[in-house]
Amino acid sequence: MDPVTIGYLSAALLLLALALGVPVAVAMGSIGVVGLLLGVGQNLTMAQLSSLPFAVVNNYDFGVLPMFVLMGVLAEASGVTQQLFNASNLWLRRLRGGLYHAVVVGSTLFAAISGSTIVNAVVFTRIAYPEMLRYGYSKSLSLGCIAATGSFAAMIPPSITMVIYAIMTDQSVGRLLIAGIVPGVITAIIYLIGISVMVRLRPSLAPSLSEPVSWAERWRATAGVWPIVVLIALVLGGMYAGLFPASAAGAAGACGAFVFALWKKKGLGRWLPPVLQDAAAISCVIFAILIGGLLLSRMLVAVGVIDHVVVMITSIASTPMRFMILVSLLYLLLGCFLDTTSMMVVTLPFIYPVVVALEIDPIWFGIVLVKLIEISVITPPVGLNLFAVLSAAGDRASFHNVVKGVMPFIALELIVLTLLVLVPELITWLPDRMIGK
Repeated sequence: MDPVTIGYLSAALLLLALALGVPVAVAMGSIGVVGLLLGVGQNLTMAQLSSLPFAVVNNYDFGVLPMFVLMGVLAEASGVTQQLFNASNLWLRRLRGGLYHAVVVGSTLFAAISGSTIVNAVVFTRIAYPEMLRYGYSKSLSLGCIAATGSFAAMIPPSITMVIYAIMTDQSVGRLLIAGIVPGVITAIIYLIGISVMVRLRPSLAPSLSEPVSWAERWRATAGVWPIVVLIALVLGGMYAGLFPASAAGAAGACGAFVFALWKKKGLGRWLPPVLQDAAAISCVIFAILIGGLLLSRMLVAVGVIDHVVVMITSIASTPMRFMILVSLLYLLLGCFLDTTSMMVVTLPFIYPVVVALEIDPIWFGIVLVKLIEISVITPPVGLNLFAVLSAAGDRASFHNVVKGVMPFIALELIVLTLLVLVPELITWLPDRMIGK
């Protein structure tokens, strides 16, 4: 059988395996190995199997992944997330829709030490949703706000999604992470403006809160979130100033989070082993998906499928704008079925060679791609953040509530996406000014 035909059959088999619920890492890895065996022979296959997994886990640059995961898990265990929401709530609650604003601000700051959209959504559902119900806020809009702001973790560094993109495309992790800052802040600002407009047009969405809050309470609560500010300054400031690369920034952030967790928990104790187990489990799953995806990618390149795909796509989408429209539709569809990591690992072997062929800026494309992933995880019918919020809310919410509430935020996300596409400098300005880039 022709090697190219084997490659296309392998891609079709991958889609079938994913539809049947086969774990993504297993599906990609096994299909990649079988495709290599049939398409190019045993020698190259064994060479890839003996070198690629070790090369991935032994690469110093990839150490940023488990370090960022560990930093987020330690920060959550220390309890600073609850303090962050409490402080945002006390400062913003007197505004109409203040609790919505508090969720936006809190999720934005927590995203800077988290890196996972699902973790963000689940944490703020547990913390903020009961408060929003207690004060008579709209159930639907509350759930929609939490699900949508949870997606900030894909854009605001340290973003696991961006690190995976950098690994798959051989781009600078540091430049990508810094490039996400301005788009992340713009998204938060547009959310705040959009919420203000919504609650002004429909006051029933957010009753006015008359409970007085003293300045002393506000400052006392604000003082409790300084560890988050320190971690953000340590990680992002260190990378931007050129003090250390992204891999070392992850280690510095994890070390800082560990120190703060020790301080908050008053020393070592039973809290630490579960935290380390969670971080290790998450990291292992990500690396398994990466190894499986890279095996699949090597197979597709070796049998010639990638060259065929590049020619086919460039003939359909011969300009960067047409290509971006095609990619946008693809990711909005895939977000209904795959998590963010799997989406990138499955599609980048096909898509990124076209980006190179069309001479599109890979940093700009990466950030736009992350924005598409942000939108996809909140897009009905099965955006993953919707189900994360639904599971955390329990019997206090229905799927109809979540879908109804998230629709206005999808509209706001499309506004941000349009801005990023039309004004590329919003993405490229900050990384272009990095020291030691």
